[in-house]
Amino acid sequence: MPATIKAEVHSVVYHNPDNGYAVARVRAKDEPGVITVVGCLGQLQPGEFLELEGEWKNHPKFGRQLEVSSFKQTYPATEHGVVRFLKSSLKGVGEKTAEALVKEFGVAVLDILDSDPERLRKVKGITKNRLEGMLESWRGQREVKSLIVFLHSHEVPPTYASRIFKLYGAQSEEKLRENPYELAYLIRGIGFKTADVMALKLGFAEDAPQRIEAALGYVLISQGDRGGHMFCPEEQLFKECSRMLGIDELALLEEGLASLERKKRVHIEDLPEQGVERAVFLMSNYRAEREISQRLFGLVSHPAPVSRAEVNRALPRIEAALGFDLSREQREAVFEACVNKVFIITGGPGTGKTTITRAIVAALTQLKLKVKLAAPTGRAAKRLSEATGEQAQTLHRLLLYSPEHGFYHCEDQKLSAEVLLVDEVSMLDAGLFLALLRALPVTCRLVLVGDVNQLPSVGAGNVLADLIDSGRVPKAVLTHIFRQAQESSIVVNAHRFNAGKFPIPSEKEPPEADFFWIPQDNPQKVQEMILEMVTARIPERYGLNPSRDVQVLTPMHKGEVGTSALNQLLQERLNPRRGAELKRGYATFRPGDRVLQLRNNYDKEVFNGDLGWVHEVDSEEGSLMVDFDGNLVGFDATELEDLTLAYAVSVHKSQGCEYPAIVVPVVTQHYVLLMRNLLYTALTRARRLAVFIGSEKALATGLSNTTSGQRMTHLKHRIRHIFSGNLLG
Repeated sequence: MPATIKAEVHSVVYHNPDNGYAVARVRAKDEPGVITVVGCLGQLQPGEFLELEGEWKNHPKFGRQLEVSSFKQTYPATEHGVVRFLKSSLKGVGEKTAEALVKEFGVAVLDILDSDPERLRKVKGITKNRLEGMLESWRGQREVKSLIVFLHSHEVPPTYASRIFKLYGAQSEEKLRENPYELAYLIRGIGFKTADVMALKLGFAEDAPQRIEAALGYVLISQGDRGGHMFCPEEQLFKECSRMLGIDELALLEEGLASLERKKRVHIEDLPEQGVERAVFLMSNYRAEREISQRLFGLVSHPAPVSRAEVNRALPRIEAALGFDLSREQREAVFEACVNKVFIITGGPGTGKTTITRAIVAALTQLKLKVKLAAPTGRAAKRLSEATGEQAQTLHRLLLYSPEHGFYHCEDQKLSAEVLLVDEVSMLDAGLFLALLRALPVTCRLVLVGDVNQLPSVGAGNVLADLIDSGRVPKAVLTHIFRQAQESSIVVNAHRFNAGKFPIPSEKEPPEADFFWIPQDNPQKVQEMILEMVTARIPERYGLNPSRDVQVLTPMHKGEVGTSALNQLLQERLNPRRGAELKRGYATFRPGDRVLQLRNNYDKEVFNGDLGWVHEVDSEEGSLMVDFDGNLVGFDATELEDLTLAYAVSVHKSQGCEYPAIVVPVVTQHYVLLMRNLLYTALTRARRLAVFIGSEKALATGLSNTTSGQRMTHLKHRIRHIFSGNLLG
């Protein structure tokens, strides 16, 4: 039911500073007691007066509330209201100061804040600096609310008002009228589509140059975000933009791209080595590839010799410490890793990468070199520590990253290390690899360890594959599968997957059997079988804890066997409601739930991909506590979007992790993402047991698909050029 009310803010229950969404209790004339209002209202303050328009709704849990569609700010009408407003709104103003201001000026004090603020210094304690702070907070609140009203008036969702104001300040409205598409470049979360809706509502034409340029930029960014590509062929770029904009005029698209090139937002070049004419790079991607190749060449070519004889003398001592002899292939890999400035070790499961990593660290330490260990994620770093017995950390922590200042260790503040060994390098994107190279002194040695057949990084680039394919970086490709590993069906079938072959069943019986392929074409029945496997059959036959030891890995988020549906169903079976719980969007969190961290949070020291368990829930405060391997971390209501249930996670999110048991659905619904390297990556996450359930057609599709996930990069060719003497890379 539509309604308009005038109300005084009594209290603020919730406020999201990123999007301005708020839940508040207000007192309104003709409405008994305190009522609830919700909507994009900015940062409200108790004592503030608002005129609100919206609709009354009955929330199933919270009851009657006004869903606000638009509002305007009015001033408190009483001295008591002004006191409450001042003490909650202005920086440095408490109850006594607020009462003194009202006693001196009455309700007119709010007008004076706008028209003649110097008069307020008549009140004892209002110094020049204190008045500056008061005015800063007053103007900020007024201007954000003015921006929200402006957005409302143009039928534009005010969700991003706070971020827009943080970017543009008092010029926000002017900047939006000039070119709202700039927001897509400058504010994370505002993509082209959001900016486009805003621009069209503000009166921009469908063929406006700003719209065309923004669409071109959006396609290039999304190609990197979704496909990991570093460039896009011009013809494909125009085709995508034409479809998205509904514009067929090639001349408009050509002029838009030329304008972006003049502004140095894109770089265009022919790539004859790949048969691509006019490849279009975001300028940041082009510069990243150029700089990576140049810095890599500088690292390799700068001498920092290690005695080959000394390495040979150290190897027997290393073998004695390890308690076994290295194979010929392993000895060569350890030797080359010690004597080369940059060295790559790659190989599949069972080929001894972990053993070689331990041996390399021991050898380099015996050579009295200062060795540091790192990996792209927290769980991968933990596994590296366990494998070597030495401290390892995430690359972001090693380089001392902060969201405000970026990487502390960089070109101007080099890392103090003589050797850096990085594990799980398949997860390393171009941006992070460049940050790493900038931080290394040219005297440092770099050892890169990873499985090139796994899924590439989530971010743009294909670093490990490009380094290997360039042929210019020394490497060891481990191929020998050791006898003990040959007894594992997980290892055997991982190599079969990598060769595009169907898996073979384990010859053993549970609990010794470690691999099962269960054919089932019906997705609904696949779902039912997954639930039975996780909650009953695996725990009963293998003695594993279903909540902690059994992980479902799935290619997609949607559908009967996507993460969303499976998380809800598994939560109901493994952790049904017994007490407090907390709802956030589609997710409900309960004590004992397995959860996944979705973003790096450097203040809390939790990182994208970290697994934890909900330790405690506070329904009243809308907060919870999560246990990340003994590290208790609190999340308030504004931070819950960083968490998701993790009974089922995507294969991409599982990279760098190992689980005692995995269950993987393979269905034709997921054909878009079914690729050989995805199936291989999923299988290699299992330590003791892997169960694949699905249709043979879907499995065959995935095993034969080696091209759809290929990335458009030019790094390997730039490396070849610069190592061949072409300094342009």
